[in-house]
Amino acid sequence: MDRYVLMDHTADLMVKAYGGTLEECFANAGHALFNETVDLSGVGTSEEVEFEVSGIDDEDMLYSFLSELLFIEDCDNLILKEIQVEIDGDKVRCKGRGERLDRSRHRVRSEIKAVTYHMMAVDRDEPSVTVVFDVRIPLSTCSMIANRCSD
Repeated sequence: MDRYVLMDHTADLMVKAYGGTLEECFANAGHALFNETVDLSGVGTSEEVEFEVSGIDDEDMLYSFLSELLFIEDCDNLILKEIQVEIDGDKVRCKGRGERLDRSRHRVRSEIKAVTYHMMAVDRDEPSVTVVFDVRIPLSTCSMIANRCSD
């Protein structure tokens, strides 16, 4: 079974993450966040991080969890390759391993700007989670669009 699949979405990045448990689904959504940002095959696991978030329902817990991962990426420049999740009531605990982004070694794919509630879904029965990430268009794409519009 795939950890996640990309779903059709007009402008942003929509991901459906799977797992045997809800915890695996959350971890795989986190994996998707990082894997769609950087090719994780070249990322090591020399640094470790732990955190806990809470939410009022499953969607809020997923949003808080993924937002914290994005915060870690943005503020600490840390790309997580391994993510373990434990859910206890309204709390999500995470342990992650990865390394700092090194643009000379890591192949950057895109930049995720934000986690959104748009079309977010948590299915405990399947189990799966669906999330839309707001992505920044790479400069090369902006240049290509600008050139087409000026013709």
